[in-house]
Amino acid sequence: MATEKNVYRLQNLSCTSCAAKFEKNIRQIDSVEDVQLNFGASKLTVAGDASILQLEEAGAFDGIKVFPEKQRIIKQHVPFWQKRENQTTIAALVLLLAGYAVSSVNGGNTWLSIGLFALAILIGGYSLLKEGLLNLTKLEFDMSTLMTIAVIGAALIGDWAEGAVVVFLFSVSEALESYSIDKARNSISSLIEIAPSTAMVLRNGNEFEVEVETLQINDVILIKPGQKIAMDGEVIQGDSSVNQAAITGESVPVHKVIGDEVFAGTLNEEGSLQVRVTKLAEDTTIAKIIHLVEEAQAEKAPTQLFVDRFAKYYTPAILVISLLIMIIPPLMMGGLWSEWFYKGLVVLVVGCPCALVISTPIAIVTAIGNAARNGVLIKGGIHLEETGQIKVVAFDKTGTLTEGRPEVTDTISVSSLTEEELLLQAAAIEKFSQHPLATSIMRAAEKLPNRLTKAENFQSITGKGAKAVLDGRLVYVGSPNLYREMNELDSAYEQRILELQQQGKTVMLIWSEQGLDGMIAVADQVRKSSLSIIEKLHHIGIEKTVMLTGDNQSTASAIGKQLGLSEVQAELMPEEKVAMIKSLGQYGKVAMVGDGVNDAPALASANIGIAMGGAGTDTALETADIALMADDLEKLPYTIGLSKRTKQVILQNISIALGLKVIALLLIIPGWLTLWMAVMADMGATVIVVLNSLRLMRSRI
Repeated sequence: MATEKNVYRLQNLSCTSCAAKFEKNIRQIDSVEDVQLNFGASKLTVAGDASILQLEEAGAFDGIKVFPEKQRIIKQHVPFWQKRENQTTIAALVLLLAGYAVSSVNGGNTWLSIGLFALAILIGGYSLLKEGLLNLTKLEFDMSTLMTIAVIGAALIGDWAEGAVVVFLFSVSEALESYSIDKARNSISSLIEIAPSTAMVLRNGNEFEVEVETLQINDVILIKPGQKIAMDGEVIQGDSSVNQAAITGESVPVHKVIGDEVFAGTLNEEGSLQVRVTKLAEDTTIAKIIHLVEEAQAEKAPTQLFVDRFAKYYTPAILVISLLIMIIPPLMMGGLWSEWFYKGLVVLVVGCPCALVISTPIAIVTAIGNAARNGVLIKGGIHLEETGQIKVVAFDKTGTLTEGRPEVTDTISVSSLTEEELLLQAAAIEKFSQHPLATSIMRAAEKLPNRLTKAENFQSITGKGAKAVLDGRLVYVGSPNLYREMNELDSAYEQRILELQQQGKTVMLIWSEQGLDGMIAVADQVRKSSLSIIEKLHHIGIEKTVMLTGDNQSTASAIGKQLGLSEVQAELMPEEKVAMIKSLGQYGKVAMVGDGVNDAPALASANIGIAMGGAGTDTALETADIALMADDLEKLPYTIGLSKRTKQVILQNISIALGLKVIALLLIIPGWLTLWMAVMADMGATVIVVLNSLRLMRSRI
């Protein structure tokens, strides 16, 4: 029997070391079998039986609060002055300044000034010292432990003022770090708050306001002008403009009419709508986005894995170096024990890896959150990092570079059939096909007054066409290549086909055993934005843009030339697209862009698979590494640019974290670095790293 898993949201989870300790404490609960803690999303998954009270006791050291995942957390604004940690920090500052004032008046430390400094340490550092001493008894060395050793060490050598300054600076930097991390997490919390918690449901002609979790599929909800849509569904009455920016990132409202799909969290602007619910609350598009973004933020990027491995050896090494500095120089060179003990404490503080450990995850969390708010779903740090290294972008043609709604432009009969009869014959077969070209023939046939002939024994010929029996006659609809495999094509027809293809049209032939009946030409309009998107990609460093299509060479070349693509590969079968993706790898990392349905094998074989139209299809959300929620390419350059900026920020963060420590360690040798300066260097690095990462929140197209 599978163990039940419970998911919770957390408040007050302030740092990565606190998260690790919280997770360790939960694992020590006897009834808990497994724990997964997502620091970026402040989310906890527990396998086993543990009450919220037990979980909060495990996080009491950091004041962590635990809430069931589905419970809406009402954020209560607490004034700055009423926060206990701020009150103790201010009290410590007042006592610290009073201590310095007494010292300056008396020309040195007195019992009164020492008493004031000691009070500043006890009041400002109570929670720090309590946690640090507890960690020491368990031989657990984190930031609190190192700071506790530094403060007690300063007091032991009579430097009470230094100890008080360390406590005050530590409190200030902790508050700044906590505030900054909360800002980074706002990207997720803002997503959670997008969809309304209640909806107006229509039952037996009456309106009732109910919780969205109680709504069932086929319930009808009413959305008035200016209200947010509460559930994914289908419009059954009314029409209106709907702002879908929260889901797709599109700034222009979309006009919705009866039969159109709408999404939870989008804004109804003008008319009144009645919507039939098509998905439960936990299955809506916004719910899936939140779930996938939270999973993505928990997944460690390659740089983060390296930093974690480095920190694993770095922290013990610093502890050993600190101890050696305290012991060896006094023994070997006869120096003062207090002087070298002090330098050892400084090394201990400087060596704390806080800034280094947080340098990557804070940037990843911020970037993925920013992308989600802009209609781009990036499914993990590894994909975010890799996207910035892309050198080749391969595109599917239909529905990606083109509108994906091909229309019949020419119907040419070369037999006794009329053009209408030819079109109806093709439609009778294509009725069973899912290909976009088949859909275009069906749309054209629906405009005709005559009904379709019944087709029997339908069979698809993958990538080439289809066949079926019509009125006892085996009829084929397919590409000119399929016809050539079976028959010889007259040169006059070859010329006509070539002329149509050079106009960017796709030609399908209709024939039977008696010969060629005719041809139908279909054109798919190139998206208006495709040309500018290709230009932007080249501008931001993409070296090669390639179109992969099953269409004929002439049509593909015409579109490729129109868009300025580097290369066009046409007449490809699905397995040939996969082979082509692999061969493009010689130029560098490859991204494949498609609709996530027909392109699934090619998307999977590329370094990065990017699916369009994620808001309208679950398949795109599930199969791709990155999903563009809107059904266009507008966000592709933004996504690649964001990845490049994130990589730069991560490298900057690591450089800042290590660079400041190297400088500080060098200043210890001549004795220029004091304990409080060491705290400033360490905490300053952490705050700079976090603030630098928050710049990614402002990244735009």
